[in-house]
Amino acid sequence: MLPELTTTLPLLTLVGILAYLLGSVPFGLVITRVFGLGNLREIGSGNIGATNVLRTGSKPAALATLLLDSGKGAIAVLAARALVGEDAAQLAGFAAFLGHCFPVWLGFKGGKGVATYLGTLLALSFAAGVAACLTWLAFAALFRISSLAALVAAALMPVWLWLLGMPTMIALAIGLGALIFIRHGTNIARILDGTEPRIGKK
Repeated sequence: MLPELTTTLPLLTLVGILAYLLGSVPFGLVITRVFGLGNLREIGSGNIGATNVLRTGSKPAALATLLLDSGKGAIAVLAARALVGEDAAQLAGFAAFLGHCFPVWLGFKGGKGVATYLGTLLALSFAAGVAACLTWLAFAALFRISSLAALVAAALMPVWLWLLGMPTMIALAIGLGALIFIRHGTNIARILDGTEPRIGKK
């Protein structure tokens, strides 16, 4: 089920473009350069997300990246909701997520989207965002694999939304979840062959 469409197509298109551009800002690259930590593309996995920023050894830089990547999804949603409407808010969240995963500035090679995903959900529905965070925490504590916890959280999100009485967000959750799985293809392969790094393991 989709939210009721109350916004004109031209305005929705504008919202989508602006949210995508916001989401495509590579805060991981910006933060590592500001902190003097080098080129993030040449560190660890080369990913622009907070997990790879942590591999620089700077926890403050990783935390800043996590907050900014989450924030750009949340800001896109909240701004679109306040200025346009709920249908625009969902579109803005999806577009910001796309921007993070496929940023135009980096040849469409971006992050895996978990932080932006959580920020988007928290802004759209605090209860849904909390459900996603608690699911991640539970499976991360149980299996000690961050990527597995993110995948399970994304997979269960449509179920939580149904139980929370939010059917108009389920289509969005399925779309975001599918992209989470696509972006984690290499992680899934390592999980299956038992080589995915565990939380806290050097």
